[in-house]
Amino acid sequence: MFEKLRILEERYEALTNRLCDPELINNIQEYQKVAKERASLEEVVSKFREYKKINEEIEDTRNLLKLETDNEFISYLEDELKKNILRKEELENSLAILILPRDPYADRNIIMEIRAGAGGEEAALFAGDLFRMYSRYAEIKGWKLELLSASPTELGGFKEVIFSVAGEGVWSEMKFESGVHRVQRVPTTEASGRIHTSTITVAVLPEAEEFDVQINPSELRIDTYRSSGAGGQHVNKTDSAVRITHIPTGIVVACQDERSQHQNKEKAMRILRSKLLEKLQQQQDAQIASARRSQVGTGDRSEKIRTYNFPQSRVTDHRINMTFHNIGGILDGDLEDLIKALIFSEQQEQLRKVS
Repeated sequence: MFEKLRILEERYEALTNRLCDPELINNIQEYQKVAKERASLEEVVSKFREYKKINEEIEDTRNLLKLETDNEFISYLEDELKKNILRKEELENSLAILILPRDPYADRNIIMEIRAGAGGEEAALFAGDLFRMYSRYAEIKGWKLELLSASPTELGGFKEVIFSVAGEGVWSEMKFESGVHRVQRVPTTEASGRIHTSTITVAVLPEAEEFDVQINPSELRIDTYRSSGAGGQHVNKTDSAVRITHIPTGIVVACQDERSQHQNKEKAMRILRSKLLEKLQQQQDAQIASARRSQVGTGDRSEKIRTYNFPQSRVTDHRINMTFHNIGGILDGDLEDLIKALIFSEQQEQLRKVS
């Protein structure tokens, strides 16, 4: 580990020196690339330097203890030694996590899909609740959320809603939300007060760049039609809605929320690119056994990951076997503790694999 840390520190110093090169300053694109790489190493190098400094202090304190005769000063030195040893252990744990293999999509924005599953209108209503939960969390984090496509129901839920989220650390936090979310509650439409169980499927895709996947225009079938809202009311009187079919894979995406056909097509292409990137990643994972996703689970849409139980006011994440008794707060966007627990579980799993 420490040899790798020394290499990273040398790389950081080289990048720092490069940023002072006048020729690089004149090349904005290359300058930004170097600055971004240097920034990505800043935390690990800072902690490694603190670790080396603490090690020196521990060694100096031990040498002093061998020579010191004053009991009061010895007691002070022993307290300092204990503090430094504790901090050294904390830094070792942090550094072990920081040098884990970097997620290739760590810096990506995301596209999220929420679909009502089993449960009819109640599932659609909870799909709306989840959309609000993620919207509130994005607001708390200072991320930008953009609605790409939606199929609302008359009661205010969604059969399907697709949106993008942009901001720092979006993929690293939100990738854990992929899977089946189960809700247990008494629907407002249920007169007898029986608890219903419904399911909602969430997919989180890293937003694809144009260079990630090559799309041949001749392999696309693009249909336009008149967009309509819930209850069949026409949003406008022109064929502005767009449906794109990727013929080789059979993937179909549609957008109708913008008044412009061009804007709907642009949004549909963003979704299509991300779906194709996900399909490519799934193929790679299937081909390379060692590249299987971690046990925490970050991508299987068929995996039941979480239960929201309203009568007991609890949210249980089945991957980490952890329950939170704050369902109201969580649905209002208070996801920080839950997501931190999932990140910690993934890191521990990765550490076990490399140890």
